[in-house]
Amino acid sequence: MSDRQAAAPEWERLRAAVLDADGLVRALASGRRRGAPAPVVQGREMRRVEVRVVDLKAGRHLQVTAYDATQAHTTNHALGEDARAVVDALLAEPFANWHVDTTDATHQLRVTKKGAPLLHTSTRTEAVEVSRDHDRAKDRLLAEDDPVLVALGISDAQGRVKPTRQAKYRQVEEFVRLLDASLGEALEQGHVRTPTEDDPLRIVDLGCGNAYLTFAAHRFLTAPPAEGGRGLPVRMTGVDVKQQSADHNTQVAAGLGIEADFVVGSIGGARLEQAPDVVLALHACDTATDDALARAVEWQASLVLAAPCCHHDIASQLRTAEAPAPYAMLTRHGILRERFADTLTDALRASLLRREGYRVDVVEFVESAHTPRNTLLRAVRTGAHRAGAVEEYDELLAAWGVRPRLGELLGDGLSR
Repeated sequence: MSDRQAAAPEWERLRAAVLDADGLVRALASGRRRGAPAPVVQGREMRRVEVRVVDLKAGRHLQVTAYDATQAHTTNHALGEDARAVVDALLAEPFANWHVDTTDATHQLRVTKKGAPLLHTSTRTEAVEVSRDHDRAKDRLLAEDDPVLVALGISDAQGRVKPTRQAKYRQVEEFVRLLDASLGEALEQGHVRTPTEDDPLRIVDLGCGNAYLTFAAHRFLTAPPAEGGRGLPVRMTGVDVKQQSADHNTQVAAGLGIEADFVVGSIGGARLEQAPDVVLALHACDTATDDALARAVEWQASLVLAAPCCHHDIASQLRTAEAPAPYAMLTRHGILRERFADTLTDALRASLLRREGYRVDVVEFVESAHTPRNTLLRAVRTGAHRAGAVEEYDELLAAWGVRPRLGELLGDGLSR
């Protein structure tokens, strides 16, 4: 903590709450102060940091989990001088927001444009119990024995992930992790509206299939902070072309006591009563991802997370298109052409979303050792059209002579 911060009573109250080993439930730092560099934790640029107290074999420790764009990094620090030094270092980083839950109060600190701390403290009407279970040191958002995972057939009746479902568990876990980080940042920056019980956050999972992501996201987002969730009011909708999937998912939802809607229809043709705030699409095949992104733009969704599957459309076009010099070798051999098609397709998708007023990141959400389908497009609607986005997209099309499906769906005149 800087000398200036130490002199401010708001920072000292926040520091005391984070270091209260008996009372701390969870502390969350996120966002970047305007005009400041990205916060650096453990030598890496981080978007979010979570702090909690855990009981390890070596005794009670302060656990710090720092999240970059794709991964979580966890360290444990003995209470006392070590923990105080870590907390002071975190408080000195230019995070824009702190949210600290204790057993009897909630502290929310926001740093203004001028660097002044604004602290709001609300007292809980009922004290909450806090778990110090060190199992969370494994950094799992959904425990293996979570009823949702058992109901979905990912875990067995004893609450253990089935050997044949390890890959699915890992994909869903990491997708929900990125949803948590992306949604938290978008909420704090005002790009996603703050939901209420009367008007919950509307999330649609396009091409939901057996709704692994639908139910996992609902479980995590609605779970109270004391259980590691976000405690948000959420209304989930799954869209799939198969009536069988809708019937199965409705039955699972009833068994879990979850209110969710399942709509039968294609991604491009499904009709919702209200436009969603958040659009998800996990492994929609080939141009189905383009359909999902086009619907998100049509709905003006505030946050979009899409993990593409295969990229046959552009790959087939590259077989006949003349590659610009000196890049002919990128498409001459089949295996290189397929890999390049993946890159070109997602680059064009990202460029189109930027053209439509989204801030876009393309990240890895699961290590390639577990699945080759590990790219994720994360788009936040800011309404700002990046200078040169139209020209950038047009030049890329002209160079490679391809016609991406998303470009056809959005139309050339939509944002010009």
